[in-house]
Amino acid sequence: MAAKVEMPADFATHEVFNQPPPLQDVNLFTGDKALVETVEREGGSQARASLTAFGATVGNAEVLDLGRQANAYLPVLKSFDRFGHREDRVEFHPSYHALMAISVKQGLHGSPWDHLKDGLDAKPKPGAVVARLAGTYMMTQAEAGHGCPITMTNAAVPALLFQPSLAKEWVPRILSREYDPRFIPASEKTGVTLGMGMTEKQGGTDVRANTTVAHPVSSGGPGEEYRITGHKWFFSAPMCDAFLVLAQAPNGISCFLMPRFRPDGSVNAIRIQRLKEKVGNKSNASSEVEFQAASGWLIGEEGRGVRNIIEMATYTRLDCAVATAGMMRQAVAQAVHHCSYRTVFQKKLIDQPLMANVLADLALETEAATALSFRVARSFDRAFEDEAEAAFRRIMTPVAKYWVCKRAPNLAYEAMECLGGNGYVEEGIAGRIYREMPVNAIWEGSGNVMCLDVLRALGREPQALEIVFAELDKARGASTAYDGALEALKDAFTDMGSLEARSRQIVEQMAKVAAASILLQHAPSAVSDAYCQTRLGRDWGDVYGTLPVGADVRAIIERARVAG
Repeated sequence: MAAKVEMPADFATHEVFNQPPPLQDVNLFTGDKALVETVEREGGSQARASLTAFGATVGNAEVLDLGRQANAYLPVLKSFDRFGHREDRVEFHPSYHALMAISVKQGLHGSPWDHLKDGLDAKPKPGAVVARLAGTYMMTQAEAGHGCPITMTNAAVPALLFQPSLAKEWVPRILSREYDPRFIPASEKTGVTLGMGMTEKQGGTDVRANTTVAHPVSSGGPGEEYRITGHKWFFSAPMCDAFLVLAQAPNGISCFLMPRFRPDGSVNAIRIQRLKEKVGNKSNASSEVEFQAASGWLIGEEGRGVRNIIEMATYTRLDCAVATAGMMRQAVAQAVHHCSYRTVFQKKLIDQPLMANVLADLALETEAATALSFRVARSFDRAFEDEAEAAFRRIMTPVAKYWVCKRAPNLAYEAMECLGGNGYVEEGIAGRIYREMPVNAIWEGSGNVMCLDVLRALGREPQALEIVFAELDKARGASTAYDGALEALKDAFTDMGSLEARSRQIVEQMAKVAAASILLQHAPSAVSDAYCQTRLGRDWGDVYGTLPVGADVRAIIERARVAG
């Protein structure tokens, strides 16, 4: 018989120690030094009080947990009701609706267009785009998936303005700060959201290859009703109240507003075939749909569909860059927080030289992404009255989207590794951020499309390149590495014949030089010097954590830490 083993009275197998407390109940605005400075610099200071209050809201433990719930309890397609009637409805967990309500109340779905309450010709309010995107940057840190309909609703407004008759009907509904998830006609709701449907399985990026067709109900023309038949391979946020879609009208590819309900109150013939099973972006119900002679109303002239909807895509691309920078910020904040508490080899992880190098390198990348994205945001605020800013916007929007979104997945992985096994389990946020990162690089134009858009914009407006260079020249003389990189960038445009094949390299360099110019002018020298030395001077390895000896890693990390 085995001897009985006596256990000590105080024996405990589940004592938890050497673990950080959760990073919650923090202010995501005032606790982010770089964000506060960026908003002030780029023209959003009038929103400081609102952003401070919003930062406290979205950094709250309950709101952060809503993000977890929305990704644990996924949308469900309800094709039919219990009697067999066609329903085509998506059912969401209450956490998703709660997140939507928070974002809509803050105006993330359309606050830059509030001036339209005074008429469709009213002038925009200064700094409105920057202020909205600062909120987006923070909200994305809590949960990114629900941002899809939020982004599309905001971006739909400039496209709707091409058809004043539709804008007068729909824009006031968009500008409401009430989130109304009911599946009823838009005319009966307290607020609406809008989505879009461009991608078809045979076309993808080539939207002119769409096979969806539109036939006028009567004479046709701007603002008139058409019947649309076709199949959309990706149709995001199918529970929105209306969608901008592309279809082949008699005179070419055209843009239409397609509501979920027809004016007589009947459900429009938008048949949801299935919900997509995506790598990330789980809380958002992307779908595949068929239009069975669905009603849609023409925006602008027939044949001008790509021009009309590209205005919407321009705004969504900016959101892609800013939201990605926000997720980068959350990933780095989590890594710095974890390493500030975790002890390894008798020292805090953050005090281990090699780990400090990694954290500082990640923080550099994040601050550069934030600086670049919000500088582009400022150009959106000013483009309507400043042609130089309008030209800067046309060139630098795809540049920012390309580079920020390309850098993000690897950064998210490296930040997750800082947490070790804790980063690879679903209880934390790191894995969700990692899965979410690729979508913004793919959505609204992949990397190659962004590079080609830069070249097309330069082809139409060669003078725009000089405007960008004039902006970059402002930082000349502050860094030898910067000056050399700027000259190399200018030289890269001398051989126009090989430009397309080299465009990824050139757009990458444009993004890094532009980010460096902002950091040199406005960030602490510890940040700007290290960024220029590594990203431009190439005193750097091929992975994060290879900053050169002499970089002030402690100052960089402290700047990235969430302030209490």
